[in-house]
Amino acid sequence: MNTTEHIANDFKEKVSEAVRLHEEGVNRYRVLTPFTFDDGDGFSIVLQKNGNGWMLSDEGHTFMHMSYEMDMAALERGNRAEILDSVLNNFGISESDGSLEIRFEPDEAGNALYTYLQALTKISDLSYLNREIVKSTFIEDFKQTMQAELPDGRYTFDHHFEEHDQQKSYPVDCFVNNMEVPLLIFAIQNDVKCRDVTISLHQFEKWGIPFRSLAIFENQTDINRKVLARFSDVSDKQFSSLISNKERIHNYLETAVK
Repeated sequence: MNTTEHIANDFKEKVSEAVRLHEEGVNRYRVLTPFTFDDGDGFSIVLQKNGNGWMLSDEGHTFMHMSYEMDMAALERGNRAEILDSVLNNFGISESDGSLEIRFEPDEAGNALYTYLQALTKISDLSYLNREIVKSTFIEDFKQTMQAELPDGRYTFDHHFEEHDQQKSYPVDCFVNNMEVPLLIFAIQNDVKCRDVTISLHQFEKWGIPFRSLAIFENQTDINRKVLARFSDVSDKQFSSLISNKERIHNYLETAVK
């Protein structure tokens, strides 16, 4: 039995009888497995010789696939970055120019593929974080976008109108200053936040504060229709989501913030 046959058999024994190797060149094989992303697309895995040993690589496919669902800059900092680093370290995966790789000796082939598939699954799940984690990353993503789009020194996060709101009951997620009429930007991820912002905008009007408002939703379709309707009565500008409207938000802020 040659080395490749040994690796293929170990893959079947340790992972699944459905695993197949498809030769693509000298010491290079496509690893076909029954494991997929949540949308049904299969993991793209290549087995190839690596010095005296072997290596499994996705050749950048996992991150490319994830980019269809999320802004990949979100993996560079915050909660998602911490989770990604933890997965890479815990499973012994290295990352090179977007390619996820694991090296192994032939006798470790089955365990290596099993570990690699676990890692790919956990990494791809970063596109579908549970609701509580998504809430926190949405706020992080919002702040990162504002920091990238707004001029330094022209904005503050978690702003309060101290002369009116000493109890800090009506926060503004991002206050853009040094304009005749300031811009108040809100990050809205659920019905409760939408109601709170509606109340805040009404209160600012009662106080006679001049302002323009901008709302950026995590996913506007998740907001109750009646809640959204009341909010729309007092809001000046809205974007239905952050990720899918990055360019529109950029264009709007470029014009609105002078």
